[in-house]
Amino acid sequence: MKMAIQNRYEFMYYVACTNANPNGDPDMGNTPRMDPETMKGYITDVATKRRIRNYVQLAHGEEPGMNLIIQQATNINRHIAEAKRAAGMEGAKDKNSVYAGRKKACELFYDVRAFGAVMSTGPNAGQVRGPVQITFGTSLDPILPMDISITRMAVTENVKEDTVEAYLELEKNTPEDKLRTMGRKQLIPFGLYEVRGFISANLAAETGFDENDLNILFEAIMNMYEHDHSASKGEMAVVSPLIIFKHVGTDTDEVQRVRQAKLGCAPAHKLFELVKVTKKPEVESPRSYHDYDATVNFNKVPAGVEIGFKEDAFSPIVWNELPANESWFIHG
Repeated sequence: MKMAIQNRYEFMYYVACTNANPNGDPDMGNTPRMDPETMKGYITDVATKRRIRNYVQLAHGEEPGMNLIIQQATNINRHIAEAKRAAGMEGAKDKNSVYAGRKKACELFYDVRAFGAVMSTGPNAGQVRGPVQITFGTSLDPILPMDISITRMAVTENVKEDTVEAYLELEKNTPEDKLRTMGRKQLIPFGLYEVRGFISANLAAETGFDENDLNILFEAIMNMYEHDHSASKGEMAVVSPLIIFKHVGTDTDEVQRVRQAKLGCAPAHKLFELVKVTKKPEVESPRSYHDYDATVNFNKVPAGVEIGFKEDAFSPIVWNELPANESWFIHG
């Protein structure tokens, strides 16, 4: 198994959604998801992980060990069977085969190493608890879901004969105003969502989640919406920078410092509180992330923790200072 990461991490980022549906609820007519008490919108962790998977498959899917156990329109059990076959345990059901299948799945599938998986749904490869966990993204202010009407200047009516001539005859004999249909579109004018994530070095040791996997995760987060534009998603983007908290330890003894780096040197909530994004006083209805003030309090960063900023998918992380080109965040 690869050398897993040796540090605990937390991270956070902001998603700007303009005239789009950031995450529709299928049980509510695809209305943008929201908290009915606060009217703040949210994006589920499942939606975020799906976009990370989509990017990883697009950008790294051909690389060894970068397959995905959860892919669109596939059977997860087939991928579990592939892992057990690769481990030489296809069809076996004993305890050793479960362990071998789980180990091989971690080697083959990026999303198993990162997010974990339940692999007892068919061929049994047990369960894996992933080191990467992502919260629901929550909008900083209440959102305004809109249900607008749209017109399609064509129809999809069938004819019995199912030939080109039959369809031409239908169009010829149908009034023009009957050759169009109405539809609905769900969106919000604007929302700025905060998303938080956690990465456990101890769980990474069990799955083999290494530094390369970590870099690909951050790359995917920064780029996941760039390849996900659609009629419903419209204009969505992760606003630069991605903010990363890395636990490095404080002890002069190397053994203790390594232990501290894995277990962490400060509670996650205190690290997230170092970042403040608030609506500008003069703005009533924000329509851009520039309508918010964004600050980072470097003076209160706990000992043993480094704070980093990643401007884009392929730029290096800038540690313990704002990037030179940063235009949104300032020192708090």
